[in-house]
Amino acid sequence: MELKQLMSRMDALYEFDREPVTEDRLQRPSRFMGLFAGEHVAGTEFVIGGFFVLHGVSASDLIWGLLAGNLLAVLSWAFICGPIATQTRLTMFWYLRRIVGPGLTIVFNVVNALLFCVIAGAMIAVAATAIGLGFGVPSPALSDLYPNSVGWVVITVLIGALMTVIAILGFEKLSLFSEVCSPWVFVVFLAGAVAMLPQLGVRPDLSNLWEIAQTRIWAGVPTEGQEKFGFWHIACFAWFCNAAVHLGLADMAVLRYAKSWQYGFISAFGMFPGHMLAWMCSGVMVAAVGRQMDPGLMAYEAAGLAGALAVLVAGWTTANPTLYRSGLALQAVTPNWPRWKVTLAAGAVTTVLSCFPVIFLRLLDYVAIYGLILAPMGAVVVAEHYFFPKLGIEQYQTEKKGQALNRTAAAVWALTLVASYFMPFHLFYRVLPAYLIALAGYTVARKVTSPNGNG
Repeated sequence: MELKQLMSRMDALYEFDREPVTEDRLQRPSRFMGLFAGEHVAGTEFVIGGFFVLHGVSASDLIWGLLAGNLLAVLSWAFICGPIATQTRLTMFWYLRRIVGPGLTIVFNVVNALLFCVIAGAMIAVAATAIGLGFGVPSPALSDLYPNSVGWVVITVLIGALMTVIAILGFEKLSLFSEVCSPWVFVVFLAGAVAMLPQLGVRPDLSNLWEIAQTRIWAGVPTEGQEKFGFWHIACFAWFCNAAVHLGLADMAVLRYAKSWQYGFISAFGMFPGHMLAWMCSGVMVAAVGRQMDPGLMAYEAAGLAGALAVLVAGWTTANPTLYRSGLALQAVTPNWPRWKVTLAAGAVTTVLSCFPVIFLRLLDYVAIYGLILAPMGAVVVAEHYFFPKLGIEQYQTEKKGQALNRTAAAVWALTLVASYFMPFHLFYRVLPAYLIALAGYTVARKVTSPNGNG
């Protein structure tokens, strides 16, 4: 009887999975400030900022690249994702169903959910590096593909279970968790970096800070085996590392609760404290530990137990909303399942993936690939939502005709991915041309085929 009561209460955790969010459930700005800050002042920052040092970016290229890329990311949230989210009040996953049909939605949402599971799994692994310190469990080396000990597996499984429970509780609990934790995590980032400056030779009056930054932190010399990065690598990575959620519209899942589209600008609370200052702080910390990529060790050396705890919490604040999105993506595929069951399944997959350290040790390439795969479908939605009414193309033809598959959208997505694979430039640069190809390709194809009733 108790189990039945628990399942009944879990079923009541309704998150407007298939309907527009109602006016009475819209959230105040501080919830979004906390959510964006919590997700982007997070465990990924310990890894990404450290890898910039290993890839030999110069100090000036880093600063200007981060300023440009993060500004473009904020504008993408504000002018692309925010308006569609507040006009429809739907998740991307359920709105997409109207445009491309249930058949293609199933394929896209499964891919989407699996990619989000990998991101969440990477954050569980980052958190595990902190917990492992306390139990003498060594963090994986840069070359490790598989778990390096039983202890590592046990820790990741326990953390994954806890994060899954929080994700199941829904948007309000997620935003409250981030609202409480993110300011403290950000303070630890700053304090940790400041504490490590003397070890790098910075004087108490900071008079030689820029000199040390140029010669001992971001010195322009990559670690052996790592590719050298410059301004454009940093700018494009900062803009597109979250392409799946702003250009790809996955953050409709959270911005549908916003009172106006301008809440998209609140993403700046994640981009500049997180994807700029926190990346720079983690770069200081990794330089101070001899360029050893171990988030738990970096934070512990910088801020003691508070630093190790910050890594753990920072992993949570990224993994929780990512698991939430994954559950919503699968909810559109499994309409007879309550969201908590779907999120539980996603959490189980995520936890298994988190045991394999390769998913966070190859994080830079992975986040670029996941944006490259998902963003083109966001372009399809943008075209249908914004361009079709202006060009006189009938919207939602697939839904109106009762079709299971929008063949045009499927072809555009597939051809865009093929074109992306063969693009003759760096992985970080490919998202924008891929997005524009999908945007233009879908619009033109629908304009040509619509009068004949095809597509």
